[in-house]
Amino acid sequence: MKQEIFDITIIGAGPVGLFTAFYAQMRNAKVKVIDSLEGVGGQPSFLYGEKIIYDIPAYPAIKGKDLGEKLLQQLDHFDTCFCLGEEVQSIEQIESNLYQLQTPKQNHLSRTIIIAAGNGAFQPRKLDLEEAANFEGKSLHYLVQDPYFFKDQTIAICGGGDSALDWALSLEPICKKIYLIHRRPQFRAMEHTVTLVEQSSVELVTPYLLKSIHTSQQGLPTLNLTKVKGTDEVTLEVDHLIVNYGFTSSIGPIKNWPLEFDRNQILVDSHLETKLPGVFAIGDIAQYPGKVRIIASGFGEAPLAVHYALQRINPDKPILPIHSSSIFEGAYHDTNS
Repeated sequence: MKQEIFDITIIGAGPVGLFTAFYAQMRNAKVKVIDSLEGVGGQPSFLYGEKIIYDIPAYPAIKGKDLGEKLLQQLDHFDTCFCLGEEVQSIEQIESNLYQLQTPKQNHLSRTIIIAAGNGAFQPRKLDLEEAANFEGKSLHYLVQDPYFFKDQTIAICGGGDSALDWALSLEPICKKIYLIHRRPQFRAMEHTVTLVEQSSVELVTPYLLKSIHTSQQGLPTLNLTKVKGTDEVTLEVDHLIVNYGFTSSIGPIKNWPLEFDRNQILVDSHLETKLPGVFAIGDIAQYPGKVRIIASGFGEAPLAVHYALQRINPDKPILPIHSSSIFEGAYHDTNS
């Protein structure tokens, strides 16, 4: 039986990969999506499912998991081929216009490839204290799965980046008290986020370092803080500690593929094409001058990569952009009319 060949195979089922699948099929491409995870939605769904995202066009605010669900709903127009729980180990050009993608389960054939693998697999940077292991899974957390787990409690958040400040703002309405601990007076988050935190009830504890944790007589974690470049000490008794020191990431087997890299990012040209003809990279894993790593940028890169992938498949055929309204006319009804 002859193996099925796809026009575009997308590696990664995060937000950017899902939108790429939608747009490619809107352009009548035969599409397959492969992801090592057992579900779709990528990092926002699996790591930040309850976190509010504010910089998605047309959404004043949307949870990470809801973004994945909305993108999947958008794909309902098509019968998309998903291969989940499969990690692509290697890609090989077997003909001038044909690639083989190998996973532990099977081999896949595709005329072009779009890599939308984000930053790869993530592990949180853990608290570098010997006693931290005694609190993990109880009162020490590196991810927030359910915000209402912290309802009416006193919590401390360690970190100075976007994640730490975003969680402080998200949890402020439901927590009794929030301390935000950072080793520097300035935060590394977006300016507007910093302003919102400064205007909130979150108590800023800066510049302080967390030196140790012990259990109080009441059985609660007590944090011992020392001022940076000073001798002042602060003790905080909290119900829970959330540590947001970022994540270490690995792009896994992709690093061994015959591509050009800048650290863990794949170098692409103005067509978002890698050094391999017909292999493109978009989203956080792609690198080019002026790159801005936000989800919205990846959404903008998707149509461009699809356009040039289709040109690779049919170089002599003029490929003109089409309007979605002409394709899906009648699919939605204006409830206000």
